Amino acid sequence: MDFQTVVDSVGTAACVMSVEKYDNGGYGNIRIVTGNRIYIDSIERPAGGMELLTRRFIPDSAYTDYLTRDMNFEDSCYQAAVHKKFLHSYAHPSRFNVWFNMSFVPLSPDNGNTCYCLYIMEVSVNPDAKRLSTVSADIASSVLETCIKLQNPDDFNEAMEEVCADIRDLCDSEHCCILLMDTARRKCSILCEAFSKDTKLLPMANYVDDSFYDIADSWKDTIAGSNCLIAKNEHDWAIVRERNPLWYESISQAGGKTIVLFPLDFKGELLGYIWAINFSEEKAPTIKETLELTTFLLASELYSNRSVERLHFLSSRDMLTGVMNRNEMNNYVDRLAGDKDGRGGVGVLFADLNGLKAVNDSGGHVEGDRLLKDAAAALREVFDTHHIFRAGGDEFVAIVTDITEDGLRAKADKLREGSAKYKDLVFAIGYAFEKERADVRSALRTADERMYEDKKHYYELHPKYGQ
Repeated sequence: MDFQTVVDSVGTAACVMSVEKYDNGGYGNIRIVTGNRIYIDSIERPAGGMELLTRRFIPDSAYTDYLTRDMNFEDSCYQAAVHKKFLHSYAHPSRFNVWFNMSFVPLSPDNGNTCYCLYIMEVSVNPDAKRLSTVSADIASSVLETCIKLQNPDDFNEAMEEVCADIRDLCDSEHCCILLMDTARRKCSILCEAFSKDTKLLPMANYVDDSFYDIADSWKDTIAGSNCLIAKNEHDWAIVRERNPLWYESISQAGGKTIVLFPLDFKGELLGYIWAINFSEEKAPTIKETLELTTFLLASELYSNRSVERLHFLSSRDMLTGVMNRNEMNNYVDRLAGDKDGRGGVGVLFADLNGLKAVNDSGGHVEGDRLLKDAAAALREVFDTHHIFRAGGDEFVAIVTDITEDGLRAKADKLREGSAKYKDLVFAIGYAFEKERADVRSALRTADERMYEDKKHYYELHPKYGQ
């Protein structure tokens, strides 16, 4: 076959790939036999965001002369050239800041143990909605179902759990997990995970500790510039073992035999990863094509949700002390008051600073701000941050549900004791308990009155501090 005539007849970048077939089912060298002018130009005169290892094209050279070894690209060439399967992929490999629309077309005849396929590619800077939607009916249905579930306005976490379970079903895997990464704090957290009924794999909580971020951080190098990692046989695992021996050992010991790992990346920000362990090998092509689209949607949704969380954080927090603000307190009280069926008591504690004026007068606002921050710190040693509100100036309120009156009294005593270790920090405290959380406003009034009684008593004993 005249391969040059074949590639020259293609109107976009195209080349012929050769794959060395082994009798045991494996493969050896993968080479770029020849390419048309557009393809050769993509190597010798690459567009922005597509810099290769070399800019000189030499026919019949190993593809790794131009690109870092890519397990997914190799598998696609192998499936097309050796098993004569037509494959298509639309992906955004992390090594390039562009999108690739790729087709792998089987070619015949083979030359002994050397098999051939035609590789055709189109490159674009931005994702093309038409290309993203050009998938089979089954994949389109799966991705559409994911879109619908992600639009659940009531519970984002619940929606993600459903999607995670669906992906596990799609992969027919023992375990599927979505892991979030906080690059600023170098922390990982599990958003959701799903298991098969008879799995012996352990939940990720058994593995994700303070040191797990370093493991997850190593996956980028293991994926090595591709858009995902799919290890489904001994050949693939050998590459994983070479690139990341520590992770290979840990996942093998945990019972992992196959794995698909996709980064959740959006607008250049790595948000986390999704993976499925011990999936059906024959489903690998469908899994890859489906998750290439699904992870794009998941990353977009996670990015949006994180942005909303950040906005909510800014709108609900008191920026000086870090506790919740008055507006958030009013919203919380409204929710509790409207919960007529809510069981369990509610406790309210008012904590007002005594002597703030004297501190401001002697040390200025810097010292006054320091005292307010210390007050919030003392409260956080007793209450959860989300239960503490800065109601105004020097007044803080803690609202706790599912607590007893004795439990609330113990927290008030602990707050008085704990505040003693902070310079100039003296609270006027009033607390009240109601058996029904819907009566939270009654508890607020009572606690406020008792706090003012405590404050009045303090200034009677310390008139020099003034009010």
